[in-house]
Amino acid sequence: MSRFWPKSLGAQLALLGALALGVAQAVNFALLLQATHRQNFVATATLAIARLGETVQRTRTGQTTPAMLRGSIATTASPLKPPMEMRADIAARAREMLEEVGIRVNRLEAAIVPASAFQVQVDNAGRLLRRAAVLRREVIVVTAEIGPRQWVTTAAPLPSLNPGVFGALIFQTMVLYGFVLLTVLWVGGKLARPLRELRLAAERFDRRQPLEPVAEQGPEDTRRLIAAFNAMRTRIVAMLDEKDRMLGAIGHDLRTPLASLRVRTELVEDEGERARMAATIDDMNRTLDDILSLARLGRPSEAEQRVDLPALVDNLVAEFEDLGADVALEDGSRLAVPMRPNLIKRAVRNLVENAVKYGGQARLRVRSEGGAALLEVDDDGPGIPEAEIARMFEPFTRLDGSRSRDTGGAGLGLALARAIVDAHGGQLTLANRAEGGLRATVRLPLGG
Repeated sequence: MSRFWPKSLGAQLALLGALALGVAQAVNFALLLQATHRQNFVATATLAIARLGETVQRTRTGQTTPAMLRGSIATTASPLKPPMEMRADIAARAREMLEEVGIRVNRLEAAIVPASAFQVQVDNAGRLLRRAAVLRREVIVVTAEIGPRQWVTTAAPLPSLNPGVFGALIFQTMVLYGFVLLTVLWVGGKLARPLRELRLAAERFDRRQPLEPVAEQGPEDTRRLIAAFNAMRTRIVAMLDEKDRMLGAIGHDLRTPLASLRVRTELVEDEGERARMAATIDDMNRTLDDILSLARLGRPSEAEQRVDLPALVDNLVAEFEDLGADVALEDGSRLAVPMRPNLIKRAVRNLVENAVKYGGQARLRVRSEGGAALLEVDDDGPGIPEAEIARMFEPFTRLDGSRSRDTGGAGLGLALARAIVDAHGGQLTLANRAEGGLRATVRLPLGG
């Protein structure tokens, strides 16, 4: 059911208005039918009673006989028998109307029966009721005892519902739907417009771009929501700026003592101890670089440009080969990708370093697929348990057991790589290969 429900506010308001109007018209239609039926019933009952009164009065005065009156018959007993639908209310109404004009009868009965079930013998009444029988309508029958074994009976067929009632109601409904739905759609559009602009502003939020407050418009509640969003966005940007300044200050303050420690290590006579101290300081410097890189991603100083991705990766592979690492790149065609090359190079370097550290070697390939550039980095390492893959992108996260701490690092490589790829509108994923090892896949949009 939910998949058929409209998504936009205007469409939902229009649908709710249509449903409410439909229910209201259904109730109106039911009430109209009931009133029309009641009106027809009262009019038909009144006609049958009037005919009965006229027949009784003329019969008693000897002016005519029931057989000579339209729709009337004379019998020696009441023609109304079970299982006919006896109506005491019509009988009471008939007695009341007859007494008002001074006509008194012994007994009086009334019933509603199918026209086909009421047999008549008089020509005029016969034609009238036979037509009602063909149309499968009902008749109201009223009979009165005016003397011993002397009954006078009249009947009047209930009219069918006028088709014009249905046509008028349908026309009225269509007119109402036209006016109401157009009005609801217009009002819904006016209400949804500021919310749509608010959503677009939230989707486009980028602190690297100048902030333009969303115009406060719409109902009071919507205006308050937009004002709160503008204030929240301003606070977020201020906090991020403060974070950048704080991390920059920390980085500056830490580099000086680290450089001093690096110099002091040269005074250590034990070569093994000196090398271990230097390696620790280098790890601290790399960790500091990663932290500052994560902090500066929001405001990169490097301009975006179109770069041949295979050529960039090939240069990076050459650097690793110069260091004696087992890294290779499959041949591929040129593929220009919009990027900040130093940042993308940093992300790819982190992925290759992980592959070499934990898998002993790295195999890279670059190809295009579905309007995007794909860079795949494979290794022959132990892989990562499926349940732990998502957690590996969190900062300062390391996988104990399969990946040793002896390899160094603070667990920022994957977090930094994903942040860089995300900043380029791409996606970084990890997956275990069927033949063993891990595959890191970078997907970058090719742009226009």
